[in-house]
Amino acid sequence: MRAIWGELNKRRLWRRLWVTLAEAQTEWGLVTEQQAHTLREHENDIDVAAALQWEESLHHDLMAEIKVYAAQCGSAGGILHLGATSMDIKDNAEVLQQAQSLDLVLARLQEVLLLLADKIETYADTPVMAFTHLQPAEPTTLGYRLANLGQDLWLDYQALLTVRQNLKGKGFKGAVGNAASYVMLYGGTEGFARFEAKMSWMLQLPFFKVATQTYTRKQDYDVLSRLAGLAASAYKFAFDLRLLQSEAIGEMGEPFGAQQVGSSAMPFKRNPIEAEKLDSLARAVAAAPLTAWNNYANSLLERTLDDSANRRTLFPETFLAVDEILLTLAKILRGLRVNEGIIQRNLCTFGPFAAVERVLMAAVQAGADRQELHEVLRRLSMSAWQSIQDGQGNPLVEAVAHEPALLRWLPETELRALFSVAGYTGIAAPAARELAAQIRGQFKE
Repeated sequence: MRAIWGELNKRRLWRRLWVTLAEAQTEWGLVTEQQAHTLREHENDIDVAAALQWEESLHHDLMAEIKVYAAQCGSAGGILHLGATSMDIKDNAEVLQQAQSLDLVLARLQEVLLLLADKIETYADTPVMAFTHLQPAEPTTLGYRLANLGQDLWLDYQALLTVRQNLKGKGFKGAVGNAASYVMLYGGTEGFARFEAKMSWMLQLPFFKVATQTYTRKQDYDVLSRLAGLAASAYKFAFDLRLLQSEAIGEMGEPFGAQQVGSSAMPFKRNPIEAEKLDSLARAVAAAPLTAWNNYANSLLERTLDDSANRRTLFPETFLAVDEILLTLAKILRGLRVNEGIIQRNLCTFGPFAAVERVLMAAVQAGADRQELHEVLRRLSMSAWQSIQDGQGNPLVEAVAHEPALLRWLPETELRALFSVAGYTGIAAPAARELAAQIRGQFKE
């Protein structure tokens, strides 16, 4: 990702656009075949130091590169950039950089999804306590919990793929977007249309039909919003993992190396540094669409320059952050720690509360009054909660099994059977497996 947004790749793309422009112009006799060939020969002779030296006096990065490139090409340098304005080159180059970056993001995300599909399948049947309002609720399965992340990331993949497929460049429309210079060069509007269609085909880049000096910055907002959506999914997973790694729950954790140091002061610490890094980077990505919104909304008339400086860092930093998020997410999934002993302990402590709903439904089916038994079960549950808070075990199973108001409707053996966690995870296991299979199937096609 650093290479995509580095000086060398940026200047390679600028030169690719200049060469393509010259080669297209040979059809109209504006450039000779030899001149275009010379430009092609020197396309990769990039001299960043020389360009930066020119920029010190010109204060114009593109003109500085033109000076260097033209000097390398002898007389052919005289036709460089014919008819174009700076943003004909820079805007199209930046969209090509975005395309390269999105291709990399999609490849990284595919890897994460396939890793996740394996974890979902592995833990599809593993029961865990689910939490609502950060309080133990009812059992689910670990695979199903991970499937929620898988589903969100799959939606992110589809959204990013769509935005990648719909990326468009400015095209070659000149200083205010009306292509006046090109219409003059190519003998009218029909000649210009043929020229721009040829450029689009040669670059394999669709162009917006209408532009100002730039392509619409609404596209920037769309791209960065989809990246922020991906970051949100990663953020939620990382935050959940931080909660699950805390001693209050303790069921899962990120990889922790044998020599890893958690704290310079507290040798026992196992801080979730990878998950915390994910959340930190995701916050930065979340801010990017707001900047893009302002760049678009404040782009007055045919162009103002008040987006230029922030866009030089906006896209590189956002894509670099997303790249690191995906690399870190893959690292976490590969080394994900699942503490099954603690999962079982939490199920034994809190799982019985989830069975109260089953007991209530079974008793009502047997003829009991729902409202009366709801109060009985509420009283028993609150008493059991107090026992847990006093540091004791959960006495709810025994209390329910010996409660006369319940034994009137259900035998003790049935009451005890209703407390089995395995029978109360609903669609969790099959739905998790189905999602894992869909993810694998999509990438095999």
